[in-house]
Amino acid sequence: MKRWVRFEAADRSTGFGTLQGGVIAEHAGNLFHGPSATGKTLAAESVRLLSPCQPGKIVALWNNFHALAARIQKPVPAYPLYFIKAGDCVTGNGAAIRRPARYAGKIVFEGELGIVIGRRCSNVSVQEAAGCVFGYTCVNDVTAVEVLNADPEFAQWTRAKCFNTFGPMGPAIATELDLGSARVVTTVDGVERQNYPLADMIFAPLELVSLISGDMTLMPGDVIACGTSLGVGSLKDGATVQVSIDGVGTLSNTFEPPLEPVGRTSGA
Repeated sequence: MKRWVRFEAADRSTGFGTLQGGVIAEHAGNLFHGPSATGKTLAAESVRLLSPCQPGKIVALWNNFHALAARIQKPVPAYPLYFIKAGDCVTGNGAAIRRPARYAGKIVFEGELGIVIGRRCSNVSVQEAAGCVFGYTCVNDVTAVEVLNADPEFAQWTRAKCFNTFGPMGPAIATELDLGSARVVTTVDGVERQNYPLADMIFAPLELVSLISGDMTLMPGDVIACGTSLGVGSLKDGATVQVSIDGVGTLSNTFEPPLEPVGRTSGA
């Protein structure tokens, strides 16, 4: 199992490599197409970790855990229910989640597993899907919840979830993960808010890749966010939210005020 990271060095150059024991072994080439080790190593503490990939799109699931479906009294879906988050909303480990300047309402965190696509796939079977998965990462699907239903005529899933910095992911991509035993643990200021098993998914990762690839072509670097379970909650300014998955690591971000004054809410 390897843990791949992207980083920015002190001289502002960027690179990628494998992380082990606090040391990054730098690689060159294309992360998804035969990367080669350069022989150079860097201390992880000497660089800033970026999002481990740059997705063109994030396909994000809703109602994909049995426990949550039971809690909200929704039927188990017959087909994955999903929306799209723009790749531009992605940010990395340690970066701020910024409140939008024109929104003063409730902001919600959702700790999730992310599937990172490794090669172009379209209409693949479950068996073929295994060869399309590069690895797994942590995702925080941040949402401006009052935007979602601000207009009674149209649910604004895309806008509510695509503000800049609303797609933290990282810190690494793990090429292997024990999905039968792994759990997603989310804390806010050190207090546990989510702790749920990935084995409770309604549609498992390879099923998701197969079914979604029948709807759209998935490209290297694209991410499928597998949905969240019980314990979703809101963030206050200054709160630090961490999403952890054994084998992947801990994604940590602090929720900060906007760089500009907050304007009017929800319908802005």
